[in-house]
Amino acid sequence: QVQLVESGGGLVQPGGSLRLSCVATGIRFRIYTMGWYRQAPGKQRELVAAITSGGVTNYADSVKGRFTISRDNAKNTVYLQMNSLKPEDTAVFYCNAKLDTNFRQYDYWGQGTQVTVSS
Repeated sequence: QVQLVESGGGLVQPGGSLRLSCVATGIRFRIYTMGWYRQAPGKQRELVAAITSGGVTNYADSVKGRFTISRDNAKNTVYLQMNSLKPEDTAVFYCNAKLDTNFRQYDYWGQGTQVTVSS
């Protein structure tokens, strides 16, 4: 059974930092592209950052220079370091594991963790 379990969310003041973690079980973690998405109230879910199995990263323009995604394959964990947080970063953050093969696409989601940026 595949499980993605996020942690590290919470309430932080503008300008503050948080580090999200996502532990994956039930998959060959090292071959998956891992991503962080977020969904704010009344908005669509959007990609925040992703990291491929080879370590290539990409970021949404809105978080470039502030957020950093990384992975530890030995711990089956992906991280999102978030600095200089803004109120508009408030959202539920979801961990995603994705793998495309010749036969099918594998796509798994965590349950989400709330991040609230407010003074």
